Amino acid sequence: MLNSDIGNSLKIIIVTFLFSVLIMPVMKRLAHHIGAIDIPRTSEGNRHIHKKPIPKLGGVGIFFAFLFGYMLFGQHSMKMNAVLIGSFIIILTGMIDDINDLKASRQLAAQLVAAGVIVFYGKIVLTDITAFGLHIQFGIFSELITMFFIISCINIINFTDGLDGLSGGVTSIFYITTAIICFYQGRLGTLEMTLTLLMLGATLGFLVHNFYPAKIFAGQCSMFMGFMISIICLLGFKGTALTSLFVPIAILGLPILDTLFAIIRRLLKHQPIFSADRCHIHHQLLGMRFSHRTTVLMIYGINILFALTSIFYVLKDPKAASIIYTILSIIMIWFVCYTNIITEKKPPNLKEMKEKLKRKRKKQ
Repeated sequence: MLNSDIGNSLKIIIVTFLFSVLIMPVMKRLAHHIGAIDIPRTSEGNRHIHKKPIPKLGGVGIFFAFLFGYMLFGQHSMKMNAVLIGSFIIILTGMIDDINDLKASRQLAAQLVAAGVIVFYGKIVLTDITAFGLHIQFGIFSELITMFFIISCINIINFTDGLDGLSGGVTSIFYITTAIICFYQGRLGTLEMTLTLLMLGATLGFLVHNFYPAKIFAGQCSMFMGFMISIICLLGFKGTALTSLFVPIAILGLPILDTLFAIIRRLLKHQPIFSADRCHIHHQLLGMRFSHRTTVLMIYGINILFALTSIFYVLKDPKAASIIYTILSIIMIWFVCYTNIITEKKPPNLKEMKEKLKRKRKKQ
């Protein structure tokens, strides 16, 4: 029985992965045809890193791969209907923005509608949660908190989408971690596990084309990845797969911190929260003269450490989780103190520092 479940899980991942890999060239042509192209802009405050125009709509390709996998492996339900309707709203909004920039207020309005579909039609509501040993009931605020959670996840991943392979890799780590937790808890046939496997295959297929140097971007349709993460988290809470608030926070630790730093930074500068800048964690690493590829791999590594803390937590090994969490805390404190992640400070040039140390040693 176990071997059969594992085989079915691998089948879902492989099928959606192959479909995603194959549809991305089609999405590139479509993006060129309809003008969904990311033109690099080097004006101050813009966070674009790439030097040449890149087609967008990679997020649409992920959605199509997810949809194809659902038609083969998914099961019809009211909750699944809500997920599909909400996803369509998010993807349509992202496509429109990729062709012709939408105001942040209109994007937020679309996100509210999609979240409303999940809460009021799909009845996927976060009514209570366990946080740091406390059991909290949300009562009449359940729907409002759930919608806030969905919109937060959407924008956390959207903020993360700043380098080739970054959002795809970060979300893939989330899906892999969630799949491991569901597998450990024997929840292989659940809706959250099915959604996780579908998204994992679809996102990995996109990553084949999006990893540095990227041939396609997710575009504003990266909102879909954040939207699906929120649904998987909510279903996990209801199904006890994610038994504590600590688990999803740990899995998404770095994107959450990056978003939090961005909000604080922009508030201190009296800038709009949704304005773009070049002060995210990946910009700090690039400022230290790390290469594009090395920066992305370093962020993957930090995300994996965050994910491991959640796995150890579920495995009831708090000692190992605490050790990793301490290491991560030291790294984040160093970032805040020595870079302009929050306040204006020039990121340290690590290569120059090493050269200075070598020169000092030679003199000695």
